[in-house]
Amino acid sequence: AFIDQDFTSSESKLRDGLSHIDSRGGTALYDAVVASADKLVADSKRPKQVIVLITDGEDNASTLNPEKTIRRVQDLSGPVIYSIGLLFGDEMSRAEVRHARRALEMLSTETGGIAFFPKSMEDVDQIAAEVARDIRSQYTIGYRSTKPTTVPGFRRVLVTADAKGMGKLTVRTRPGYFPVAPVVKKSKGRE
Repeated sequence: AFIDQDFTSSESKLRDGLSHIDSRGGTALYDAVVASADKLVADSKRPKQVIVLITDGEDNASTLNPEKTIRRVQDLSGPVIYSIGLLFGDEMSRAEVRHARRALEMLSTETGGIAFFPKSMEDVDQIAAEVARDIRSQYTIGYRSTKPTTVPGFRRVLVTADAKGMGKLTVRTRPGYFPVAPVVKKSKGRE
């Protein structure tokens, strides 16, 4: 994975960064997702973190698989991943399309995002607008677990919503998290 443009709010810098994208070597999709999540957690100045992944779903060079990628993002309490899978065309077999679709759906749903599978390139702009609307309409809910962070294991979280007169409400969130144990600093004593 390469960074073509660091964090910026400049549209011209973003356009310039996107115009320099070129293929180099194999496709390490899962490694790139983890590198992006690491970068966001380390350098982002804002608490809400999102990765919009536009891909054909092919991965032929990663050291990670989808499950390990999801675990790493969950360990970071990292970003929500929105996937846009460009799985149309004759380049991929049916088995490859099924595998890519499953992997992108897992990456998205396990991090609280959504996977989209447009029928053509013309649909991508509409999907990007939908992702932007979704990001702007999110809420953050916090709670404290009764289980200590020293007890390992995945913590399942179920969030439901209902309001009078609103009909059925949909809640989308990651299914849970892995606790991060507090770091204990050792003080140097005098001898």
